[in-house]
Amino acid sequence: MTDNRPHHTGLEGRIAEIIAGPLEAQGYELVRVQVMGTESPTVQIMADRADQAPFTLDDCTAVSHLLSAVLDVEDPISSAWTLEVSSAGIDRPLTRTKDYVRYAGFDARVELLFPGPGGRKRFTGKLVGADEETARLKLENGEEVALKRADIRKAKLVLTDELIAFSTQPTVTN
Repeated sequence: MTDNRPHHTGLEGRIAEIIAGPLEAQGYELVRVQVMGTESPTVQIMADRADQAPFTLDDCTAVSHLLSAVLDVEDPISSAWTLEVSSAGIDRPLTRTKDYVRYAGFDARVELLFPGPGGRKRFTGKLVGADEETARLKLENGEEVALKRADIRKAKLVLTDELIAFSTQPTVTN
């Protein structure tokens, strides 16, 4: 796992490896790859703009055209497949260290692959931050838990008024 790239394995990892470089070269960042279905799978790509400006419909179209061409050449899936490209959205998945750090102080839900602290698999609380190994949440009872990033099945922000306000602020550039 790196600060800027999500960790994927298997087919999703192979696709992420193929598309991350071309995305970054065009000013975008990979948030998540998800492959759904088996006979004619759907490849879902979630991306962000590297400059943190809002991801527009034009961005979605540009990324879709770029990745269609890249994936047609590399052909990681032998059968017919469908490509879906979207923004990460306001209640985005947390896949990169920088996501956990940027959204520290906001509510998140985390589900683990295996029982973690207190024998639980699901946690909801305020993000405290993360490094490449661990994500930290402050639970409603005030307890802070450290969750192994490698054990996280999925994590996402919880849609709140505060998150909406934060996400709709204009981007300031110098």
